[in-house]
Amino acid sequence: METKIIRSKRKSISLSVDDELHVVVRAPYYASESEICAFVSSNKEWVLKAVERKKAFIERTDLPEEKITALIKQAKELIPQRVEYYSAVMNLYPTGVRITRAKKRFGSCSSKNSLCFSCFLMQYPLEAVDYVIVHELTHIRYCNHSREFYDLIARYMPDYKQREKFLKQK
Repeated sequence: METKIIRSKRKSISLSVDDELHVVVRAPYYASESEICAFVSSNKEWVLKAVERKKAFIERTDLPEEKITALIKQAKELIPQRVEYYSAVMNLYPTGVRITRAKKRFGSCSSKNSLCFSCFLMQYPLEAVDYVIVHELTHIRYCNHSREFYDLIARYMPDYKQREKFLKQK
């Protein structure tokens, strides 16, 4: 597994995995090679899991155009009606709903309360889709991930943590 080291003016060492499945280590200028190696070594299990998650992500998003078109069609049929349902239940109404090809996030809420959802969300169970919808609707009230934000999600979806786990699996 190839490792890239990026040094910068920072205070801590961090790890990530890029789209080429390289381990990326970000470290302060003053960190020694042995400190960096020790950090990577002590996080070996995390690295292996992160590589597997990235592989699964690539498999889910690197699809032929016809498959992406089918996912977009499916999302346009399902998501707006689920948004409408949860909007009425939560009394939180978006200004619009769009389906995108976003690969890095399942959903987003703009400052004007317009919601976007990735077509790739259609590869997950309905429970996960509903969680993302409730999550994004909650951003209409709270533009952050505060305690109040998650309390509001829990009010309408007490099992949200279980649903969220679907999104973190392969």
